[in-house]
Amino acid sequence: MQLSVGDMRIGYPCINRRLDCTSAKKYRLASFNDERFFTTVSANLSCFRQILAWNVTHNILFFRISSDIIPFASHPVCSAPWQEHFSEELERIGHSIRDAGIRISMHPDQFIILNSPDERIVSRSVDELAYHATLLDLMGLGTQAKIQLHVGGRYGDSQESIARFVRVYDTLDPAIRRHLVIENDETRFSATDCLEISEQTGIPVLLDVFHHACYNNGEEMGDMLDATGKTWGAGDGIPMVDYSSQHPAKRPGGHAEHIDLSDFRQFLELSQPFDRDIMLEIKDKETSALAAISLLQKDPRFERGIGRG
Repeated sequence: MQLSVGDMRIGYPCINRRLDCTSAKKYRLASFNDERFFTTVSANLSCFRQILAWNVTHNILFFRISSDIIPFASHPVCSAPWQEHFSEELERIGHSIRDAGIRISMHPDQFIILNSPDERIVSRSVDELAYHATLLDLMGLGTQAKIQLHVGGRYGDSQESIARFVRVYDTLDPAIRRHLVIENDETRFSATDCLEISEQTGIPVLLDVFHHACYNNGEEMGDMLDATGKTWGAGDGIPMVDYSSQHPAKRPGGHAEHIDLSDFRQFLELSQPFDRDIMLEIKDKETSALAAISLLQKDPRFERGIGRG
């Protein structure tokens, strides 16, 4: 089943604090062995299924999978044939995801840098992205399941760093490119910078609305919602956005512990012309997702998403 157009989903990343399990259990690299690896992955997938079931019950139909669901998958130490070992289970999980109309995303960590001048870092980054794409493909999730990535570092020359990203992106396996999107960050590359890369590559741009508020070139949020949304093709699904707000006690750019419903309401009003799937990058995760859904009950974009199957 393909995700339908014209819906709005609310999501949260990686961990459900109300469940007594984690889908991101890992251990020290020095302790790696095949038996421990398979046991850990089995436990992670079991918890992943529990999270999905809980989310569906509460109409949370957008979820970001932790990169650690298959720990050390792209590391040379991992020679275990996890793709074959877990293929049937991942296929079953993928069926349940599609049947429920859930949208899945992933977000590799900050050490995945395609525009690094260090070829070793680039090589490791590509290997990690290949793992992410393989995992999504084993679940049969299609091109609407996205891997979001920051552009990387400036390395003293933003334009050359953008050009280097483009050059590396052009060499990536199509199996990776079809899932990949880029997002703006709060200190290095703005949404406008990401749009420049998109013009050269066709890669969709995911707007992080909080990062845009922290770092921009004076562009209005509504204009950026419009411009970034236009970079998503029909096969990419509804454009995704990341949402958070400022934690009052942290440095600028620190994510809030709980959703600020007043700020979120203003964002919803601003985004009213657009269909967007919203990932809440907020510390209390599913608690804020439930609060957001309560606020959204009268939003027609969200109502179109209720009861899909």
